Amino acid sequence: MKIPDRPLEIVWDITYACPLRCSHCYSESGRRPARQLDHREMLRAADAIIAMNPYGVCLAGGEPLLVKGVFEVTDRMSAAGIKVSLFTGGWSLRPEMIDDIVRGSFKVSVSVDGATAEVHDRIRGRRGSFDRAMNALALLDKAAERRRLSGGSRLGLGIDCVVVSSNFHQLEDFCTVIAPRFPQLESIAFGAVIPEGLASREGFARHELLSDSQVELLGSHEYGEHLRSLAPSSVHVATTDNLALQMHPERIRGGTFFPVLQIEPDGAARAMAAYEGTIGNVLTDSPEELWRRAVERWHDPFVVETLTPVRTMRQWAEATRRIDYHFGSEADRARIDRRPEFAPTDSGTRPARR
Repeated sequence: MKIPDRPLEIVWDITYACPLRCSHCYSESGRRPARQLDHREMLRAADAIIAMNPYGVCLAGGEPLLVKGVFEVTDRMSAAGIKVSLFTGGWSLRPEMIDDIVRGSFKVSVSVDGATAEVHDRIRGRRGSFDRAMNALALLDKAAERRRLSGGSRLGLGIDCVVVSSNFHQLEDFCTVIAPRFPQLESIAFGAVIPEGLASREGFARHELLSDSQVELLGSHEYGEHLRSLAPSSVHVATTDNLALQMHPERIRGGTFFPVLQIEPDGAARAMAAYEGTIGNVLTDSPEELWRRAVERWHDPFVVETLTPVRTMRQWAEATRRIDYHFGSEADRARIDRRPEFAPTDSGTRPARR
């Protein structure tokens, strides 16, 4: 792949508010100010993202369903011909939201990080989060069935799983136990955890980052085919090592990178999705200028020097910490300094609050 003249995909973390406390959280949501825009500015940001003409926009966070007016954003983007994917942890999904979600989204993915409540709730940091995710899938499954029977376009209902060391043993169970529960489910995406945000911490890297052999397995065609053979035939199973997000100089030269722009809740744009450091704001800078700065950052001498020696997951985590501290703002560095140490016992879950 050659470097395109615009981002092929945009990930908009529309809020940092979140009811969960995931141990691997890339954005540290729920632990920092939400920073979401007011309604008028949010729609301005949506228009600015549309002007970038990406193939698709992923609305993530944080928890997008906590944002008042989020469905106006999805409607606006969909009306402009943008394929909108919405990612939710399921905790905040209520039955009265279903029609709005189905109308405004091309695809809805529910994040599930364990095939059992014990594993999922531990990783997601809150008791009851597995049951909430299953309930969200059930509600969306029924809505997708109604849509299909009425002759409407299909709702791309999916499960998104961040694969860490402590849930790797359950990937087959996703295909054989979880997927058959939801007849309208279209996809399961297994992605290796990226050493970004809280997942870049030294303790997390020691205990929860996948081993290099696990990453290689997850990225192999054979293992993907094996998991696909276990799932219902109607479910597409995708596996990825996520190394394209590393933005390693050799991968950029070889065309195996991910040309994505990450947008923070207030419209600030990050040049590389896996690393701190903004390059402007969609509310004040032109799409062309933001993309030019992004590509320039990929080739920054510090980035090239830091990433060139990286060959292992542990080395990637170390490189992330260096890049984040170098390009992050003063506030980013202060937040990084406040990150708690990770140990396996840190994944204990908080009780559910209704």
